[in-house]
Amino acid sequence: MNTATACRSLSLGVAILAAGASSRMGRPKLLLRWGENSILGRLLAQWTNLGAEQTLVVCAADNRALADELDRLGFPSGDRVFNPFPERGMFSSIQCAAQWAGWNPHLTHWAIVLGDQPHLRPTTLQALLDFAAAHPQKICQPRRQGRARHPVVLPAKSFRELADSPDETLRQFLQRRTPDLALCELDDPGLDFDLDTPADYERALRLFFNPA
Repeated sequence: MNTATACRSLSLGVAILAAGASSRMGRPKLLLRWGENSILGRLLAQWTNLGAEQTLVVCAADNRALADELDRLGFPSGDRVFNPFPERGMFSSIQCAAQWAGWNPHLTHWAIVLGDQPHLRPTTLQALLDFAAAHPQKICQPRRQGRARHPVVLPAKSFRELADSPDETLRQFLQRRTPDLALCELDDPGLDFDLDTPADYERALRLFFNPA
């Protein structure tokens, strides 16, 4: 099954988490350069190319620079949602996405996408979407070296349960749904890390643009 077919069968929505403070990076990581684009621009283009039918960006309300970049990229203001409490961590942004009333009602699956994984291979994401299409009732994650990774693809029922979940983290949410999980074995070194520090950023650039 190719990516286009997988996404058509999934009716995919994408939530990009972009409300973090980038404190360890020392500058807004989604605005860092990625080839001829920014990391944010790369992520938006990547998921559009993968066939996502709708994309939401979860932002911090006071991040004017991110808003300016979204404007530059032509990303609709109506497809942005503000996390009023970004200091509560990633799960608060995930819940903002799940609570958003603007999702197209025909969507069947959602990808929860970290804002700092532009270095994942397109073939990795394609394989994950193909796997999710083959397991449409399961919450699907990539796995490498025995560990579950991101992004996470959830069917509609599980995604909606995020909205009012009492859990404090996505890991807790998933651990309580172990029977509903399906893990896709993938050998992409980019799955091993996120862009938290300047060293991570340099490593990701080398990995993606100059693979061994």
